[in-house]
Amino acid sequence: MNNNKEKYEVPTYYKTITEALKLVKNAVEGEREDELFYDYMLSIAPTREDKDIIASIRDDEIKHNKMFREIYKYYTGQDIVAPRDVKFEKPKSYEDGLKKALFGELSAVERYRDIRAGLPNEYYRDMVFEILTDEQKHADKYNYLLNLSNSGEEIADEYTPDEWIGYIEPLVEHALDEVKEGVNPRHLFQEFILMGVLVGMGDEPEDAYKQVEMWEKTGASKLLVKSKKMGGNHERNNRTI
Repeated sequence: MNNNKEKYEVPTYYKTITEALKLVKNAVEGEREDELFYDYMLSIAPTREDKDIIASIRDDEIKHNKMFREIYKYYTGQDIVAPRDVKFEKPKSYEDGLKKALFGELSAVERYRDIRAGLPNEYYRDMVFEILTDEQKHADKYNYLLNLSNSGEEIADEYTPDEWIGYIEPLVEHALDEVKEGVNPRHLFQEFILMGVLVGMGDEPEDAYKQVEMWEKTGASKLLVKSKKMGGNHERNNRTI
């Protein structure tokens, strides 16, 4: 009996459904501030490409809020009422806004991972995983825009947004392969957000993939090694329950 208990016991670092729903509510309640932020960034973006990329991220975030509202409604039977009268502080510059947005995406990945861990329903867990993958793409896009802003090079017209997405497609394919292999989400997002940073710095996608893999295999990155050792067992245990 004790062995069975140990086999199916949820690890203590897991979030509960109550904690997950609190994070969901907090995410939606910040939508008005996000709306003001995107409107401002679109108004100061220097090129059409910048505007198109930021608009695509904004549209994804609107979709995410709808998904989170659906999740909250399913588990609580209640709607989330987001405040409309909020104080918005403008970034000091366009570059400062990009940095704020980039680190916001990385922080969101951590929070949304906790949301996913606390949801018992696999359908909604998969929904949150879609949101997580979108956040990863957003971080890559902000890295790209930040690189353009810092370099001052006129490469903004070199690729359309769709061409840029095609450019990073090898990273997306690698990520999907690792999902099928059962790699835990924390390790997965650490890997591919780091690859996105390298791509934003000018690396080819395949070179970025090989570099991160080398850091992991040689132990140069202790955090990557640690997160990989966690494996996918905690995910499988949660689904069993």
